[in-house]
Amino acid sequence: MTVLARRSALAATLAALPALLPRAGAAATAREIDAEVELAPASPLAKNEAAEVLAERAQAILVFPDIVEGGLIIGGRYGEGALVEAGEPVAYYDTVAASYGLQIGVETFGYALFFMDEKALAYLDESEGREPGVGPTITILDAGKAANLGTTTAQDAIYAFFFDQKGLMAGLGIQDSKFTRITPG
Repeated sequence: MTVLARRSALAATLAALPALLPRAGAAATAREIDAEVELAPASPLAKNEAAEVLAERAQAILVFPDIVEGGLIIGGRYGEGALVEAGEPVAYYDTVAASYGLQIGVETFGYALFFMDEKALAYLDESEGREPGVGPTITILDAGKAANLGTTTAQDAIYAFFFDQKGLMAGLGIQDSKFTRITPG
C-alpha cells in the first residue's frame, strides 16, 4: 500500500470516527434505559437456563441491552445500561471502548454481567471504571459452556452473557474499555 493510500484510508477512518463516538445530547433517560433493560429478559439471555440460575444467585446484574460497536482500523463502542439488584434498577452506567488495530465492521449487541458476590460487585466501583477482567475472575459463557452451568458449577465471581448480536465486526487489536456511573435525565 502506498503512502498516499495509507493516508487516504486514515483520513477516511478519522472522518467516520465521530459517527462511532457517543454524543452527549444522545444520552437516554432513566425511563428509556429501564424500558430497554426490561426488554432484555425477552431476549435469548432470558431463555438461557444458565442465566436464570445465575440471576437467582447473583448479588446484582449489570445489563447493557444495546451496545453499538464499529471500526475501521480505529474503533469505538458505546452503550448505556442499568445495575439491577432484587429486580430493581439501582444505578446507571455507560460503557465506552476505544480500539486500534486490524478491524472492520459495525455491530450491535447486548450483554449482562452477573456479579456473584459482594466483593465482585465492590470491584465495579473500586476499579475506577475499568471493565472487569483484571480483578475478579470473569467467565464469558457461550451456548455450549452455559448449557453445562448449574448451581454447583457456578463458582466464578463474574459471569458475562452476550445476546442479540447483529452485524459483523472482525479484527484483532488493542482495546481499552471503561464503565462510568451516569445520572440519566
